[in-house]
Amino acid sequence: MEPDRIFIDIRTCELRLSQLMEEIRRIQAENPDYEVFLDGDAYAIVGRRRDQRCPAEG
Repeated sequence: MEPDRIFIDIRTCELRLSQLMEEIRRIQAENPDYEVFLDGDAYAIVGRRRDQRCPAEG
């Protein structure tokens, strides 16, 4: 299983909310195979591959 990919570390980015939303849309468009979301624990915008089934799940 591939680990989540951090796209934007919110703690260190200086983007305004509108800019951040624009970046999220760009990331989603460029990475259609990833689910892009805010990870509250990592305090970052991250991506997770959409189809990551464990071999046992078939």
